[in-house]
Amino acid sequence: MPESLTFCGRTFDAGELELMRQTARDFSALGVTEIARTVCELLEWTRPNGGLKNHECRQLLERLQAEGLLRLPAVRNLGGRGPRRMDISGTRSEPAPLTCAASECEPLELALVEGQAESRRWREQLERHHYLGCRVPFGAHLRYWVRHGERDLACLLWTSPAWKMQARDAWIGWNDAQRRRNLQAIINNGRFLMLPWVHVKGLASKILALSAHQVPQDWASHYGHRPLLLETLVDTSRFRGTCYRAANWIHVGQTTGRGRMDREHAAHGQAVKDIYIYPLACDARQQLCTD
Repeated sequence: MPESLTFCGRTFDAGELELMRQTARDFSALGVTEIARTVCELLEWTRPNGGLKNHECRQLLERLQAEGLLRLPAVRNLGGRGPRRMDISGTRSEPAPLTCAASECEPLELALVEGQAESRRWREQLERHHYLGCRVPFGAHLRYWVRHGERDLACLLWTSPAWKMQARDAWIGWNDAQRRRNLQAIINNGRFLMLPWVHVKGLASKILALSAHQVPQDWASHYGHRPLLLETLVDTSRFRGTCYRAANWIHVGQTTGRGRMDREHAAHGQAVKDIYIYPLACDARQQLCTD
């Protein structure tokens, strides 16, 4: 990689160019557009209104490929993605309330969302019942139903991580070069929706425990590398983070209120949020700090 490259008014250093190469390599199962959006999120390459410069990023990635500096997957014809937000104006009946002991909801199943119909139904639940709504995720991500038997209990979304979070980065102890090199070993719990008719004390922490066991395996199967750390953000004006604490997640500090792109909120001036992390290996910090 060159020491630096200027494109569309922004200069990228060697570490940032290397991050592009690694992202294209690690997420080769994604389309070029999704890779470009992931790079934009990681490098916070945005327009003044907070939107991603994904079109410019794709042009840059294609230029780097033409110069033999990275390799992109073949272009896929997906027939269009449709609208970014769902129409949920129609009425929909809800299941009867579920109130029981958490043990009565076992065994729990973490089922990947598959197929167009399931995807639409999952997105509809997030759009209706999660305070942040649901946008079609770009970049590396996994979506899940949490079920007991035939009954849906919750929805989960796991995505690529925040590019920078001061409290998380201080806990890890890595430098900028190590962060660029090892960032993809972190995944973010971007959405956790307990369906509103489910009233089961202690169930959320059981779901998080199951996720810590299964999600890293699924991520490795889909993207070719196993994560070392889970992270999430909790809006303290709405939640206390009780389920994360009960599942042994570690509170490491708070955000600065800048936002995490469209994955969590849109721009500057957002609410300060608590940062929780969950190491997946006893030496996760040491591995994340390798050169």
